Amino acid sequence: MAIALPDEVATCGLAANLAQLAAAGDVVGLSGPLGSGKTVFARAFIRARLDAAEVPSPTFTLVEVYQSLTGPAVWHFDLYRLERPEEAYELGIEEAFATGISIIEWPERLGTLLPLEHLGVTLEPGDRETARRARLDASPSWAIRLQRLARG
Repeated sequence: MAIALPDEVATCGLAANLAQLAAAGDVVGLSGPLGSGKTVFARAFIRARLDAAEVPSPTFTLVEVYQSLTGPAVWHFDLYRLERPEEAYELGIEEAFATGISIIEWPERLGTLLPLEHLGVTLEPGDRETARRARLDASPSWAIRLQRLARG
């Protein structure tokens, strides 16, 4: 599924819609070049999911965990600096996959540790500074939920 995102508001809107579809055990992988909007997307996803006012980037810590009073925690991973997939174990990725909602920037750094059942979101720059193009690659459970989203 390809989606044109004319501005940052549209990018945040897509993230918010997907956040409402996510459940415990879900993994959302954010791919794309530097500056393509992965962190903007992740922050919007987290704000929509948890009604969080401040969402720092995990660029230096590699992971931030956002607890929820009413649902699963959201784990935000930025794996850009990961050198080997196995290093993700030190970040608590097994717990995140088992009990939380995981949003992962640079999911390709996980190699075979990335679950087959996940939603891939690839962001690319558009024709204007804040425009983006998103491609959603859905595993079966996500495909069903995306159909609901498409219907409105």
